[in-house]
Amino acid sequence: MIKIFTNNTNRLHGLDHLRAIAIILVMIFHYGRGIPDWLEPIKRIGWTGVDLFFVLSGYLIGFQLLKEFKGNSKINLKRFYMKRLFRIVPAYLAVLILYYSLGSLREGSGLPPLWKFLTFTQNYGLDSQTQKSFSHAWSLCVEEQFYLLMPISIILFFQTRLQKLAPYFMLTLIGVGILLRIYNWNEFVQPFIESGSRRLMVQGLLEKVYYPSHNRMDGLIVGVLIASIFNFKPGWQAFLSKYGNISLLLGLILFLLAYQVCESILSFKAMVYGLPLISLAYGFIVIGAISPTSILYKLKSRFTFVIATLSYAIYLSHKQVYHFVKIWVTDIDNGFIQQNVFWICLILAVIGGLILHLFIEKPFMKLRDQLLIGSEKKQEARGKLILNYIKNIWR
Repeated sequence: MIKIFTNNTNRLHGLDHLRAIAIILVMIFHYGRGIPDWLEPIKRIGWTGVDLFFVLSGYLIGFQLLKEFKGNSKINLKRFYMKRLFRIVPAYLAVLILYYSLGSLREGSGLPPLWKFLTFTQNYGLDSQTQKSFSHAWSLCVEEQFYLLMPISIILFFQTRLQKLAPYFMLTLIGVGILLRIYNWNEFVQPFIESGSRRLMVQGLLEKVYYPSHNRMDGLIVGVLIASIFNFKPGWQAFLSKYGNISLLLGLILFLLAYQVCESILSFKAMVYGLPLISLAYGFIVIGAISPTSILYKLKSRFTFVIATLSYAIYLSHKQVYHFVKIWVTDIDNGFIQQNVFWICLILAVIGGLILHLFIEKPFMKLRDQLLIGSEKKQEARGKLILNYIKNIWR
């Protein structure tokens, strides 16, 4: 296990716990029909695991970029995009190849055009009735679009000396998202509620309210706001870090409130007001997870470390695993297996994620590191050559 998973001594264990929770929530939600009765309350809110991923991504990417700009007054865009490319794309393409080459592993009715997957624009214009296969990749589209725009936005705000307005701009984006969700609900969801067409109501909700990136900025923005505080507001950071457990408690209280608001994912209040409330709740929980005083920060767990490491690979492949198991168990007349499909799916999803991690993710991450180190050495050598040339001129 130690050889397979390399643990960084600087790793934030609190964030590992949250990544593990996020992917488990997602799997419980997607494996919903076969879960034990005692997991039903968690299934109802399992879809928010994606929102937790959004807050984590907003914080981690935002903190990394803001820290780099604060230290160097610039962002190495080539390095950033290269790191994201090697982290996200290889495993994504591997799973995409499986979807297109093995039709029996498709869990839904069909696939969107390939170009939408390759351009990470699948979450716009997605037909939720006829393009259900690999539909969960919509959240990767949101994150990839965020990765594309975030470094450019930081550079623009600082170059135009408008960085002090950035927090107000981000809060405005959350407000605009709420207004857009209200508008889209009234235009594309409410008419079908009134006509009694549940199928068209769900289709309108998913395609016009739930999937589009401009409606799902809440979690990412909350994460970036936390990253901004921890980079540029040392006084606030010290205060928040001092009360890590209180932040966790406040986040849990807000989450319980959000649970009441979001009791049904198909409700107006969940889609309009529940999304920012969930993101705010997860935001406080993330603050607690990165605060040295909190129990979540101090707690170390090999289990959550492994699940967190595999979380992306599991997310990509877990629906294919579920579909495969459902096909497999239909021909098996075994009561024990039939009653434990959910647990079999969980175990096989972790195994599938492990295979994807070992054979795709890890080799490409090593290649990325080698390329980055090689590029840095070339730049260093080039810099020395230029410096020596200048010295020779002035001799």
